[in-house]
Amino acid sequence: MDFRLTDDQRMLQDAARDFMKTEARSDQITIWYEQKTFHLPEIWEKAAGLGWLGMRLPEAYGGAGMGAFDCGVVFEELGRGPLPGAYFSSGVLAAEILLAGAPEALKQRLLPAIGDGSAIVVPALADPSNRFGAESVTTRLEKAGAGFVLEGSKRYVQDGGAATHFLVAARRDDGRIALACIARNAPGVSVCHQQGFLIGASEVRFERAAVDPADVFGDWNTVEDALTRALPILGAFITGALQEISEFTNAYTSERIVYGQPIGRYQRVQDNCIEILNHLDATRWITWETLWKLDTGQDARAAARQCKAVASEGYFQGCNQSHMVFAGPGTDYRHPLMAHSVLAHALYPYLGSPLHNKRAMMDIRFPRKV
Repeated sequence: MDFRLTDDQRMLQDAARDFMKTEARSDQITIWYEQKTFHLPEIWEKAAGLGWLGMRLPEAYGGAGMGAFDCGVVFEELGRGPLPGAYFSSGVLAAEILLAGAPEALKQRLLPAIGDGSAIVVPALADPSNRFGAESVTTRLEKAGAGFVLEGSKRYVQDGGAATHFLVAARRDDGRIALACIARNAPGVSVCHQQGFLIGASEVRFERAAVDPADVFGDWNTVEDALTRALPILGAFITGALQEISEFTNAYTSERIVYGQPIGRYQRVQDNCIEILNHLDATRWITWETLWKLDTGQDARAAARQCKAVASEGYFQGCNQSHMVFAGPGTDYRHPLMAHSVLAHALYPYLGSPLHNKRAMMDIRFPRKV
């Protein structure tokens, strides 16, 4: 495996890095997270203009048709912010779900709109906030005349407040799971932003919300197929976040003087920094390996689940170790660590906890015999 960036990838990296420096400075990001600002229309439009919302879309749908590693290079830089917004949930995950199983008419209607930013399509998959997988789907998709109606509640929908459309996992009358596309402004759909130590999480409720039969497709395997291609991009985002945390934490250990010497000379502080670096390395290597597998046509199903488990655990623990170094100053919302800490808590259970994804990885590697 050769993980050296190509010239084109370095250009993508430089462009994304410059974008973050000019459009999303660290001091501004801390304010956005303090104010729970999860969607920034002006920055969203600029990112769409650069083609970052359609990087993985085929050219037939107005996308750039880029490889997984190319996309990962950009998302690493976005993660260093960390930039709030539905860049992953709409531009990657929803797009992959639609590509994996949507009828052609729905693809033609939504995928170009995802790429140009005019539509923000957000998956609403699990019903409770503490479980993920097919067993977590309790929202009902009931037959009603010539169409269907949705009935239920998705308690934890990341980026739900920014959505123009939802891709809803729901259970049919016969118990099978299907995916239903519905507009946010459709009658019977309501969105309530969740409060607390989170950003971008919303509860989405469906009360006899009508769905066109042409907008119903797939099953839970459609979601699983999409996750294989999407989770490594989220891993790249978290890799960039951990890289940023490692850098500013290490810099602080040289600047903070206690008892006449930098705190970086104390072994316990060194231990904290090494723990962050260990989580960074683990996340980076499994992410890059999985992206490489996708680009070379290999089976990446197990690696993608391992990537999510390692990345979300690493982000959570990396923030904790950094808090130990910064102590009190690191708990101020105007400190750059707090933005990462808030997002790490939100992404920990997102698309399955580390335990869920470890179990999924083992089930793929060692299928259970019936």
